[in-house]
Amino acid sequence: MKVLGIETSCDETGIAIYDTSTDELLADKLYSQVALHAEYGGVVPELASRDHIRKITPLIKETLQQAKLSLTDLDGIAYTSGPGLIGALMVGASVGRSLAWGLKIPAVAVHHMEGHLLAPMLESNPPEFPFIALLVSGGHTMLVEVKAIGDYRIMGESLDDAVGEAFDKTAKMLGLGYPGGPILAELAEQGEADAYKFPRPMIRQGGLDFSYSGLKTFALTTWNKSAKSEQDKANIAHAFQEAVVDTLFIKCRRALESIADENQTRQRLIIAGGVGANKRLREKLAELEADIFFPRMQFCTDNGAMIAYAGAIRLQAGQTEEAVIQPKPRWSLEELERPST
Repeated sequence: MKVLGIETSCDETGIAIYDTSTDELLADKLYSQVALHAEYGGVVPELASRDHIRKITPLIKETLQQAKLSLTDLDGIAYTSGPGLIGALMVGASVGRSLAWGLKIPAVAVHHMEGHLLAPMLESNPPEFPFIALLVSGGHTMLVEVKAIGDYRIMGESLDDAVGEAFDKTAKMLGLGYPGGPILAELAEQGEADAYKFPRPMIRQGGLDFSYSGLKTFALTTWNKSAKSEQDKANIAHAFQEAVVDTLFIKCRRALESIADENQTRQRLIIAGGVGANKRLREKLAELEADIFFPRMQFCTDNGAMIAYAGAIRLQAGQTEEAVIQPKPRWSLEELERPST
């Protein structure tokens, strides 16, 4: 089954084709709107939607050419239906569902975070079920117990800013460029380890929820009290990143320990989402006594490959959508159902 995947949840247009008969990703194309939004220091929803409209059709054509296929060779279409920006979601959902209707092939609406969660399945050494997933991106921070595809339990999530959002906002406070997260992470490598000590939010009271708004404020206060030199900037970036990484590490360890008695096999942790590309986070999580799985760097950020794969699994199990376009800007992972086969 050859499935076309369409991802337009925010500021990246991703198109890919996955073949279930060979378990192979046949083609993968991505267009990023980073340059478009850089002028504004963040994503402008209306501009994002308009750019998706301009790019989606040419990108579908390029992806088909890369796979050496035509539209009539497709057996199904998967598109991101949420969560995300409503205008951006409407573009992908409208094109995907309409294209499937015109070709008389099935279509399926894919949960964006399920796509991220399953991205490591595209690697040569995919994790086996069950496992715990740490989903860390610009819009989400959560720990999920995954017993099978569609069988998800949210163990903890951010009560305010997502970790990627906190990175970007802190970078903006420090006068760094856009997108700020990767720039802050690079600058942190030049920081002095003992220059500042930042708090580790929500680690003393137990539980698996996260909070980063206070940490962001602490960074701003520290910056305002500093001499505002370039070294101060690097030191704050370093202290901020260490605090974030430590909290993620502690919560992941706590989550693994909480199911240790239930899961007698060696524990597995997958990390997905844009922040999963953070070098320091990868180094720290490697210290856990568990098998750690990351998708390749290009599949950490939003992409069509993860949507094509997640959609292919559900289409193969017989799940389809009616010819109705209903994107869901808010959509819990726990609302998803396990495929019937």
